Amino acid sequence: MLQKFLIYVILINLFQLINCQIVFYEPEQRTGHTATVLDNNKLFMFGGYTTYDITIIEFSGSDFFFIDFSIPFNTKELTWENLSGSYTLPLLAYAAAVKGGITNNTLFIYGGIVDSASPLVYRYDPPSNIWNTPNIAGINDIRKRDVVGVIDNNGKMYIWGGMEVIDGINANYVNDMLILDTMNLSWGQGSLIGAPTARGNYGAALLPNNNIIYMGGFNGKVLPFNQIYLYDTINNNWSTRTTSGIVPSGRDGFSAIPGLDSQRIIIFGGNSTVTGYNLTIEDSLYEVNLINFEWSIPKISGQIPKSRMYHRANVIGKYMVVSFGYGYDSSIESDILLLDISNINEYIWTYNFDSSYNSVSSSSPSQSTEQSSPTQPSSPTHTVNLLSALQSEKSSLSLIGAIVGSLFGSVLLLFGGFFIYKWSKIEREPKDSMMISENNDDSNNNSQERMLNTTNINDNETISINDL
Repeated sequence: MLQKFLIYVILINLFQLINCQIVFYEPEQRTGHTATVLDNNKLFMFGGYTTYDITIIEFSGSDFFFIDFSIPFNTKELTWENLSGSYTLPLLAYAAAVKGGITNNTLFIYGGIVDSASPLVYRYDPPSNIWNTPNIAGINDIRKRDVVGVIDNNGKMYIWGGMEVIDGINANYVNDMLILDTMNLSWGQGSLIGAPTARGNYGAALLPNNNIIYMGGFNGKVLPFNQIYLYDTINNNWSTRTTSGIVPSGRDGFSAIPGLDSQRIIIFGGNSTVTGYNLTIEDSLYEVNLINFEWSIPKISGQIPKSRMYHRANVIGKYMVVSFGYGYDSSIESDILLLDISNINEYIWTYNFDSSYNSVSSSSPSQSTEQSSPTQPSSPTHTVNLLSALQSEKSSLSLIGAIVGSLFGSVLLLFGGFFIYKWSKIEREPKDSMMISENNDDSNNNSQERMLNTTNINDNETISINDL
């Protein structure tokens, strides 16, 4: 009985070890997270609120993770790489994030809602997997939420508008422009002359002419799209454009990304007063021409998803990549949506990501724009790494680890089986020896009996002869 019990214990422990090695990370659905493209087309995501009930505010945790877009995949079978635990990060939501720094491969996260007193800016370096809080020259202690972080070609992060957060409490919407130089680590301020009215949850993106376009948003009510605003990062001034065409209804919490031809801005989703919360499918996707500022509804095909709000959108390769948000059922739709925007005559919703476009496309370097609450375009200049194959292998480390763990568990299982076999064999040897000894005794007795019988036979034969 003891032997069988020990066998069961060993087998159970080995199976548990193997199962632990092949558990894959899957993040919770969320809103107000950051999503930034870094390190050869990896989409890094952090923080946010859970979305089980939009009326209940609850942090989703300080988990930090990414999806590797340097390799093809299907959105129905996502592989998430979990980087949580490398640094103690606060619970944070609705912050702004960009790619910048001297190497143009550093993540900067500004502001947002936090659960406790925390630094205003965090910095993350992908190659070393190290977080820190940089020392920044200049005076700025203003924490804002619901802002868009836009970075220009010189590594300057523009943070306009949003809602001030004072001692953890939401204050007023503002329309000031903060400028963080991510290369020289210094604060500056932009012009307020001609700036739009204060707001948050707007859309913004960097244009090829070094202007930043702003539209929509919320300041107690959703704001219309019949006017859009341009901030000139070179001359530090504002201008306004009146739009025409099929103008979208006022909304906030939408995403805005530049088209691959740099002649249009595409917006998706949001929260509108027309429908209360989520938008209809027909009212969820628009584009504005940057030549004549005319709005239109593009032709779309594929499996059209439900509209989302307070999500994030990035341009990676030929796709608008939408991550998380509120307004969809994650058991039915993927947390990641892909809209192929390579053909301006027809956009296609698809489940399959084709990474080959990242290597051959030169029409538009990969832009990442975080929209919705803190919407954000991260660097408009994205260089393709020639070592993408190597990066692809690195991104699969968790899968390799699982395989190695399984093999290790199998080896332990074989070792355990061999140990049990040897132990059982050793226990059987005394019994076998006793059986052999008993058999030998029986054999000896039989031999003696045969000898006695032979002697008796000989004696009888002798008697018989004498009698004759």
